[in-house]
Amino acid sequence: MLEHKIFSTAFSKVYPLYIQKAERKGRTRQEVDAIVGWLTGYDEAGLRRQIAEEIDFRTFFANAPAIHPNASLIRQGGTSCRGRGAKRRARDA
Repeated sequence: MLEHKIFSTAFSKVYPLYIQKAERKGRTRQEVDAIVGWLTGYDEAGLRRQIAEEIDFRTFFANAPAIHPNASLIRQGGTSCRGRGAKRRARDA
């Protein structure tokens, strides 16, 4: 099976795009960093080090201090199965 090209892309090339998108939505760099930290366990210094070293996504996640146990619930678009179901139940109530 072919590996998606994002895994060979440098995290440092995509990180600024995450920040830009967050800022367009009224969010901050600190919020993006908090989410990345939640997902991967990187603290601020660790995240900055990974960006400076220009490692690829494969290595970024392979070296992550602690992938969050609920990371597998995140789906394309940033939603989780649990979150979407909760929204649907609230809407339908």
